[in-house]
Amino acid sequence: QVQLVESGGGLVQAGGSLRLSCAASGRTFSNYAMGWFRQAPGKEREFVAAINRGGGSQYYADSVKGRFTISRDNAKNMVYLQTNRLEPEDTAVYYCAARSNPIIRVGIREYNYWGQGTQVTVSS
Repeated sequence: QVQLVESGGGLVQAGGSLRLSCAASGRTFSNYAMGWFRQAPGKEREFVAAINRGGGSQYYADSVKGRFTISRDNAKNMVYLQTNRLEPEDTAVYYCAARSNPIIRVGIREYNYWGQGTQVTVSS
């Protein structure tokens, strides 16, 4: 069982940055691949980024590639999403998710545990 709590969201101007954090409970955190997803108003939840259990492999959605960076600190049970050059289209609730398998996947149904989300609003 893993519990996830996101933080770090907020209101930022276009071109700005935010660092989202996800705190995970559980002693087996390092066995899980982790992902970030987002959901904008009126839209379906979509994949943003994922990282394997060791942190050595990452995968990004095309829309954020080159602007966002996912990382993890297994000693602290933390996952991060550094978001740079934010655009109004990035406005959404951002969710942290854990997959009880060390391999990266992008599908929502591949993830077993979800946080409550943190709101990111980018003004133009």
